[in-house]
Amino acid sequence: MSDNPVLSIPEQGPLGTEQIKAMIPHRYPFLLVDRILDWTLEPEAVVRAVKNVSINEPFFQGHFPDNPVMPGVLIIEAMAQAAGVLGYVNSDGAPGGGLYYLAKIEEARFTRTVVPGDQLLMTVKELRRKRGMGFFEGVAEVDGRKAASCKLVCAGR
Repeated sequence: MSDNPVLSIPEQGPLGTEQIKAMIPHRYPFLLVDRILDWTLEPEAVVRAVKNVSINEPFFQGHFPDNPVMPGVLIIEAMAQAAGVLGYVNSDGAPGGGLYYLAKIEEARFTRTVVPGDQLLMTVKELRRKRGMGFFEGVAEVDGRKAASCKLVCAGR
């Protein structure tokens, strides 16, 4: 982000909310990554992130209020935010990295509901970068069981 100074990135992690906010522009109530557990850059770029799902999330007020379920689109968005952190870490936090937008979602699958009290563990892998675009693959799990998966394309601006 252009408003922030270069962030000192530790070798492994974990990263807390304030460090995540220095890497991506999202803020409450739309910051959907609570913690970065760890990442690797070699042999492939992979990040593991956590979203703690609470009944206090604003979307639960209107999304099946009698049977609260985290919207699938927000699970995808959480994986895209984790991809943003991975992109930042993988570029060594270079300033002027620009803003990236979610440009495409492919092969999205939802295999179990995510409800209040769940801890969503997201694993996002960078597949490649090409002409200002990042290609990622993400999986979100709860208690070791896959809840969602997809392929993401993010475009730089």
